[in-house]
Amino acid sequence: MRAVGLITEYNPFHNGHLHHLRESLKQADAEVTVAVMSGHFLQRGEPALVDKWRRTEMALRAGVDVVVELPFAFSCQSAPYFARGAVQCLNALGGVEALCFGSEVGELAPLKRCVDLLQEHRAELDSATAAGLRQGLHYAAARADLVTKLSHDASLSELLQSPNNILALEYLQALRDTASAMVPCTIPRLGAGFHEMEAAGTIASATGIRHRLAEDQPVAEYLPSAAGSLLRHALSEGLTSDPDLLHRLLLSQIYRGRDALQKVYQVEQGLDRRLADAALESNGWEDLVDRIKVRQLTRTRVQRILCYVLNDVSSALMADALETGPLYLHLLGCSDRGRRFLSASRKQRSLPLIANFSRVYATLKRFYGPETERLKQALAMLELDLRATRNYTLLLPGWSGGNRNRDFYQDVIRG
Repeated sequence: MRAVGLITEYNPFHNGHLHHLRESLKQADAEVTVAVMSGHFLQRGEPALVDKWRRTEMALRAGVDVVVELPFAFSCQSAPYFARGAVQCLNALGGVEALCFGSEVGELAPLKRCVDLLQEHRAELDSATAAGLRQGLHYAAARADLVTKLSHDASLSELLQSPNNILALEYLQALRDTASAMVPCTIPRLGAGFHEMEAAGTIASATGIRHRLAEDQPVAEYLPSAAGSLLRHALSEGLTSDPDLLHRLLLSQIYRGRDALQKVYQVEQGLDRRLADAALESNGWEDLVDRIKVRQLTRTRVQRILCYVLNDVSSALMADALETGPLYLHLLGCSDRGRRFLSASRKQRSLPLIANFSRVYATLKRFYGPETERLKQALAMLELDLRATRNYTLLLPGWSGGNRNRDFYQDVIRG
């Protein structure tokens, strides 16, 4: 069974994702789609609109065959780490022959040319972009400026201005760095841009859809019917993440004091004071981010740091995770076809696939061996994912009770 991999957030699943799904099957000449999907906290440092199981159900009803969770350590990260972690998951699952991603440019040749240039001048780029960042330039802008100087090709610089192109470059780089056997393919992003609020026909960005929901505007025309039904139910039951609850939980974490903040990943010297000062006067999530943001910190990076604060992510834990890559695969859902694919590709798998969390500790111990350093790292990565789930339940106004360790009690979603 030929399978194509997709790297996703589905926040929420919309018509653009459906187009990507269908075109990926065509481009890769595949029968099976395997999505690596972020869990409860996302790449731009925000909690997901709805929980990972509801988003999995949206995907399965639309035709995705397998959904595997991208662990928190990689899902709530800058583009290079996000891309690398997701590619490592697909590599480890086994049997995935292609990776298909959207891009604004819509073709591989210019993306590969840009990756070649970035690879050839990597040391020079790192040095120059660091200098640009010290002068207040954003990373993407600093890198684009140097690419233009090195290549004498303005089109490559323009390519680096678009968010999906930037992710596409990181996917290609991750495929190289991991010596992946997956063949890359890309499709043009359809309709509204990544951050655009305006729709194009029945295509709206996930950002635009969330903005419409915040303004109590209808969104049904931008989602497949099954995804729309699942989202409406979540909205009616108060099962979407609430920014006011997020703000209050963050304040409680920040109020633990600067000593605790200094142990959190990416809370560098001086930022602890800025966090503490902002928390004393902020009147909401957006206001808190605005008060913390400075020239050297993008809004997205501030949001990610706040997610690290909320989930008490230590620098040591994250350093280990980024060095090792994912250490297990969490199966969130699969179709009948997906189950057949997982069975057929089992011997190619290089990490344990966890479907039943009641046996997760025994599975990891058996795979890595008792009392090993790698087992300790896997358990630390697991605890962070479990903590993220528990904390996410605190963001849901309509949470109806039950055990907050949902990963242990939630069955794999069946398509």
